[in-house]
Amino acid sequence: MSGRPVDGPTGKGERGGDPPRLWSRDFGLFFTARAVARLGDTMLPVALAAGLLQHGYGAGAVGLAMAATAATFAGLVVFAGVIADRFATRTLMIWADVARLGTQALAAALFLADHVVLWEICAIGLVNGAAGALFQPGVASMVPRLATDVQGANGAIRVAESVAQLAGPAVAGLVVGFATPGGVFAAHAATYAISALCLLLLRLPPLAPDHRPTGHTPGTFRADLVEGWHEFRSRTWLWAVIAVWCLYMIAVWGPTGPLVAAEVVREHGPGAYGLVNSALGAGTVVGGLLALRLRPRRMLRAGAVALTGFAAFPLSVGLGLTVPAMAAGAAVAGAGLSFWGVMWATSVQTQVPPDVLNRIHAYDVAGSLAMMPIGQALAGPAAAALGAEQVLLVSGVTSFVVVISLLAVPAIRGLVRVDPVPGPRAPVPDKATLVRPD
Repeated sequence: MSGRPVDGPTGKGERGGDPPRLWSRDFGLFFTARAVARLGDTMLPVALAAGLLQHGYGAGAVGLAMAATAATFAGLVVFAGVIADRFATRTLMIWADVARLGTQALAAALFLADHVVLWEICAIGLVNGAAGALFQPGVASMVPRLATDVQGANGAIRVAESVAQLAGPAVAGLVVGFATPGGVFAAHAATYAISALCLLLLRLPPLAPDHRPTGHTPGTFRADLVEGWHEFRSRTWLWAVIAVWCLYMIAVWGPTGPLVAAEVVREHGPGAYGLVNSALGAGTVVGGLLALRLRPRRMLRAGAVALTGFAAFPLSVGLGLTVPAMAAGAAVAGAGLSFWGVMWATSVQTQVPPDVLNRIHAYDVAGSLAMMPIGQALAGPAAAALGAEQVLLVSGVTSFVVVISLLAVPAIRGLVRVDPVPGPRAPVPDKATLVRPD
């Protein structure tokens, strides 16, 4: 992947060997698939909460239904990375979308028919989690095959997903208000249909000739899983970031979400929380736009510096500042987090050879998300013991500790960006590439 041009069917770029533009037909289809799917995913929590509450279930049932999807996803994503490296990634992603189209259509039918049983909704969540795990590894490996400008592609996708995250809950609220929660589930099912159609229509360019060795065949499932772990562990910058990110999830991101919501709603009302949350989303859009423009040579160093901005979010709430000040802090936090996200995704996609990228991305996702539920679970007891404001202040200070920890690792702060090299041939990566029939 590192240094590989994205070639068309003739092995050349769109203009006689020049790298294709970011907004090619195929990247546009992938971009649309990601944006529409994200819009649907952000509508789901509103529909799930409203639907279950309307049918007599409590907040615990809502949490259980959401946890069914999250737990299944987290438990299976590493294994899905091996599957994605052994088979056609695009085909797996299409089937994952088709599966979720079916489950969400079934959920819509259950809610529209007023036949809502918690175990059935949880079972649907389990299937969705498994399908999401199967889909996720391909998200990383598709980008560098569809766009020579990997950072620009990640920035554009981040902006689209941020806009979708802003719009999704509002759209879901309108549908629930004017129709029923079942209508939201139907709309969510439609987003998976659109995503599957876009993926079906796009055509992945063939891998460069240098990435097509002969005689390389996949080993056993367990061997491929172990190989992915060894590849992950062999890159200090990679596992070190994930290790630091575990601290971030436990002490910063995990408690910040629920405690900010509780504090802002209690002190200023739900309208104020909506404003703060919207400012956070707007900030992520700004961060994505900045990532489209700025091209730092040491991407992780620049991303870590930008991540310091996240401290403004928990600190502004913990200090009891005014609602406009909290909204400003949320916007700065969103911009910093979004910029870091693009720098991180681009580094992984351009530094890791393509034959193990799906597996390494799966380890990345699993490691990044594993500690978040722990942080969320500890938020309540910590707030009860110390006070919510104090916990948020600790989270703000820990944000700086996280950045310092990232910058203290030479392999992280010194990692130099790798850009695709235009031309008919590319440098050979550090490992042979397994050719998959995409």
